[in-house]
Amino acid sequence: MVHISDGVLAPEVWIAGYMVTGVLLAWTLRKMRAYDIPRLSIITAAVFVASLIHIPIGPTSAHFVLNGFAGVMLGIFSYPSIFIALTLQALLFQHGGITTIGINTVNMGVPALVAHGIFKLGSTTKIQRKEELFGAFAGGAAVFLAVVLLSVALLTTGREFEKVVMLIAAAHVPIILIEAIAVGSIIAFLKKVKPEIIGVKA
Repeated sequence: MVHISDGVLAPEVWIAGYMVTGVLLAWTLRKMRAYDIPRLSIITAAVFVASLIHIPIGPTSAHFVLNGFAGVMLGIFSYPSIFIALTLQALLFQHGGITTIGINTVNMGVPALVAHGIFKLGSTTKIQRKEELFGAFAGGAAVFLAVVLLSVALLTTGREFEKVVMLIAAAHVPIILIEAIAVGSIIAFLKKVKPEIIGVKA
C-alpha cells in the first residue's frame, strides 16, 4: 500500500517526505540503546516479509502492512524499523521507488507511532482484556491512517489520482479488519506466554 513508485509524486511531496523522515529518524535513533536492537530486528523482518506479497493497484499496491503491530511492539522505534524494511524492499525487490522511500516511510511509520500511542493509552484503562482490545484497535487504525496519508500524498500531486485513491481505499477495507484481528490475537497470545514483552505483569 505504501509502495509509491518513482515518478508518481510531485518533487515537493517526496522531498517533504524525506525531510519528515529525517527528523523522525534522528529523534528516535537518539533514544535507541543496544538492547533495543534485537527486538527491532525481529519486528523489521516481520514487516519486511509481510509486505513482500502485494497486488499492484495503479501507482501503488495492496498488501499486509503490520505497521500497527510494529508500533505496539516497538513504540517509537517502529519508525526506523519501517524505514529499514521499506529501504530493503526498494533496493532488493524494487517494491516502491528510491525517491519515495521518505514519503512511503511517513505513510506507514507515522500511523505506527499513532498505534503505539493508542496501545499505551489503552493499557492505562481498567477495561477487561484491554491489551487485546486496544491491540486490535491499534492494528486496524494504523492501516486506516496509512491509507489516509497515502491518499493525501497522491491527491496533493494531482486530481487524476482520485479514482486510484477510491480503489485503494476499497481494497484495504478487508486488510484493516484482518490486521486488527491479527494484532489483537498476537497480543492475546503474548499476554499468556510472555507478558513482559508487551509491558504486562505476569
